[in-house]
Amino acid sequence: MTKQQSNELVFLPLGGSNEIGMNLNAYGFGPADNRQWIVVDVGVTFGDNSTPGVDVIVPDPSFLEGEDIIGIVLTHAHEDHIGALGWLWPRIKAPLYATPFTAFLIREKLRDAGILDRVTLHEVPLGGQIDLGPFQVEMVTITHSIAEPNGLAIKTPLGTVLHTGDWKIDNDPVVGERTDIETIRRLGDEGVLAMVCDSTNVFQEGVAGSEGDVKVALAELISGLKGRVAVGCFASNVARMDSVIRAAEASGRRVALAGRSMHRITAAAKSVGMLSDIQPFLSEQEARVWPADEILYLCTGSQGESRAALSRVAEGTHPFVKLGPGDHCIFSSRVIPGNELAIGRLQDTLSERGVRIYTDKDHPGIHVSGHPCRDELRQMYQWARPHVAVPTHGMRRHIAEHALLAKEMQVPETVTPRNGDMVLLAPGPARIIDEVPSGRLYVDGGMLVEEAGAALRERRHAASNGVLIVSFAMDRRGKIVSDIDVRGLGLPGDEESPLGDLLDDLAERVEQVVRGLKGEALADELVAEQAVARALKKASIQIWDRRPIVETIILRL
Repeated sequence: MTKQQSNELVFLPLGGSNEIGMNLNAYGFGPADNRQWIVVDVGVTFGDNSTPGVDVIVPDPSFLEGEDIIGIVLTHAHEDHIGALGWLWPRIKAPLYATPFTAFLIREKLRDAGILDRVTLHEVPLGGQIDLGPFQVEMVTITHSIAEPNGLAIKTPLGTVLHTGDWKIDNDPVVGERTDIETIRRLGDEGVLAMVCDSTNVFQEGVAGSEGDVKVALAELISGLKGRVAVGCFASNVARMDSVIRAAEASGRRVALAGRSMHRITAAAKSVGMLSDIQPFLSEQEARVWPADEILYLCTGSQGESRAALSRVAEGTHPFVKLGPGDHCIFSSRVIPGNELAIGRLQDTLSERGVRIYTDKDHPGIHVSGHPCRDELRQMYQWARPHVAVPTHGMRRHIAEHALLAKEMQVPETVTPRNGDMVLLAPGPARIIDEVPSGRLYVDGGMLVEEAGAALRERRHAASNGVLIVSFAMDRRGKIVSDIDVRGLGLPGDEESPLGDLLDDLAERVEQVVRGLKGEALADELVAEQAVARALKKASIQIWDRRPIVETIILRL
C-alpha cells in the first residue's frame, strides 16, 4: 500500500453539532496514525439555570491535545466561534489565522486572558489564502450578522471541502461585500467533495431577509419617536449598529454607547475603516444632560443579561442611561432560545417604568436573522454542488432536517455527525468511522472544570435541595458538651412550622443519633458525621421532601 493510498481526509466536530453555539471543528489529513490537523473556530456557549454560577461553557479539546495541529482558522468574530480561545489555546497551541476585524477582537480576547504575547496571530486579507501543509485554505466572502464573515474552501489532495461557517444571502448587506457567488460557483465547477453547512434556520421557508431592509424600517420607526430612545441589539452586528446610528443622525439625534462590548466592537469596526463617517459618540457626561428628543442610546443586553446595560437601565442603576414615561426601547434582535423568560422580565420591568417597547413581533422589519432559510440553502447547494452534505450548527432536529433537504437537492451522500463523531470524507463513501472523547468544560471561578465535576454537582444539589449545617462539641468519651447548632440554607418554613422550630427538632434528632453510637463508632468522627447526615436527610424527606446537603462539624475537646 502506498503512502498516498493510506491518506485519509476526516472531519471531526467537537462542538456545534447537536447544539447551536460552542463551535469547534477539526479537519485531519494523513494516515490514521499520523494525521495533521487544522482547527476551524474555537467558540463558547453560555450557562443557564442548569449551571448555577457558570456563565461560560467551552468544548472539551482533550482529543486534540498532543496532536499535530498546524493552524487554527477563525471564520468570524462571534463569541460562539472565537470566545473560547483565551481558555483553550494553551491546550491546542497553534498559530491563529483571521481576517482583520476578527483579528482585532481576538487580540483583545487574548490580552484579557494574559496570553497575547504567547500566540502567533496572522491577519489574512479578505479573499486571502493560507498554506497549511496538506491544507490550502481560501477565505470565501459571505454575508452574516457580523463584519467580515468567511466561508472556507479547504483544498486537500483528496478533495475540496466548503466549510460555510455562519452565513446567509444578503444582496444589500449595509456593511461589507455581498456573498462571493462567483467563487462558490467556481468551486462547484472544480468539484466540491463535501459541504459542511449551517443548519440554524433549516425549518424556515423563504429567505432570512436583508440588513438593507432593516435599515429602512429602523429609520422609519426612529424618525417618528419623541423622547429618549434606546435600541438594544447585538454589539457584534456592525451593520445593525450602522443602521441605528444613521437613523438617529437623520432624526437629529446623537448616539451614546452603553455597554463595554459596544465600545469594543466599534473600536474594531473603525480599525478596519467601518463607521468612519459618523458623528462622534456622546460621552457619559454629555449623555447625562443631553436633551431627551436629541439622544439615542445604543445598548447591550437585548437578551436580558443581568449585568448588561439594558437590565441596569430597567433597574434604574445605570450610571447615565435613564428611561421613563414618554421614552422608547427598541429590541432589534432575535430571541435566542432559552432567553425568553429573561427577555420578558426585562421588557416588563421597562414597561413598569413607563417605557414603550418595540420588538420584531409588532414591527417585523426591525430585525432579520443572520442564518440561511430553506431557499438560501437550496441556492447554496445549486452553486456548490457538493458530493457529500455534512450539516452542522444545529440541534439534532435541525441536522436531520438539513440532511433531508440535501437529499432533495440531489446530493449523493449525507452524514449527520454528533460532537465527537469522526467522519471519513475520503477516500471511499463518507461515513462515521470513530467516536472520540468530547464534551463540555465549565468556566467556574476562573478555572476550567469538568462537566461532571463535584463542585457544580454539589451546587446543583444545593440549589434544588438546600443545605443543613450542624455543629457541636464532644469530649473524648463521646459526650456532647455544647449546644447543637443546626442552620438551614434554602429550606422553607411557614407560620405553623417556623424554620427555627424545625431546626430545633433536627437538633434533638442529632442528639439522639449521637447518644446511640457505641464503641468505635462513637470515637470515629467520620462515622459519627455520616450517621448524623443520614438521620438529617431522612428527617428532611419527611419534613420538606428534600435531601439537602448536610455538613457536620464536630469539635473534639
